[in-house]
Amino acid sequence: QVQLVESGGGLVQAGGSLRLSCAASGRTYWRYAMGWFRQAPGKEREFVAGISWSGGDSYYADSVKGRFTISRDNAKNTVYLQMNSLKPEDTAVYYCAADLDLYSGSYAYWGQGTQVTVSS
Repeated sequence: QVQLVESGGGLVQAGGSLRLSCAASGRTYWRYAMGWFRQAPGKEREFVAGISWSGGDSYYADSVKGRFTISRDNAKNTVYLQMNSLKPEDTAVYYCAADLDLYSGSYAYWGQGTQVTVSS
C-alpha cells in the first residue's frame, strides 16, 4: 500500500513557475514508478509525466515537454513536478500516482490532487 499527498498548487500568472510535491508513505514506496496527471474542468484526466523507481527514466506528455521536470528523492519519499513557463491551459487539478509499471495504463494508487490555476 502507498499513500500519496500532493502539495504546492496555487495561483500563478502565465509565464511563472510552481513546484508540486507528492509525499508518499508506505514501506515499499521506493519500488514504485511515479506519475503526475492532471484534469481540467470538463476534460478527461491526462498523463503529464512519469519517472521510474530509480529516477533513471522519465517521460513527458508532448504538451509539457521542455517546460516541466519530474524528479524524486527516495530518501525523502517525495516526488516533485517543477513547472516552468506555465500557460493558462495548464490550469487543472494535478494528481500524483504510483504503480509498479512506469508505463501502466492504470496507476494503482492516487493522491487527492492539488489545484493549479494559471492566469493570463
